Amino acid sequence: MPEPPTGERAQFEAAEEKAVREAYAAQGAADCPRCGVRMRERAIGGGSFGLGYARKREWLLCPSCHRSVLFDVKRGTRN
Repeated sequence: MPEPPTGERAQFEAAEEKAVREAYAAQGAADCPRCGVRMRERAIGGGSFGLGYARKREWLLCPSCHRSVLFDVKRGTRN
């Protein structure tokens, strides 16, 4: 896995994550805000496990820089 350039964070900034979530909600797909490559989707199942609800989460991964965003589809948030 390539190392990020010196001084660059290996994670997205909060505003970048928000932009990815909004693009995914609007278009069903999102491009990486750092390198512009289409992010790959990986659905994460979440059974209710006795909690009374089931979550549908998406994990969007950039195949180029390997950064990712994980969020609850319904709520559009990380948690």
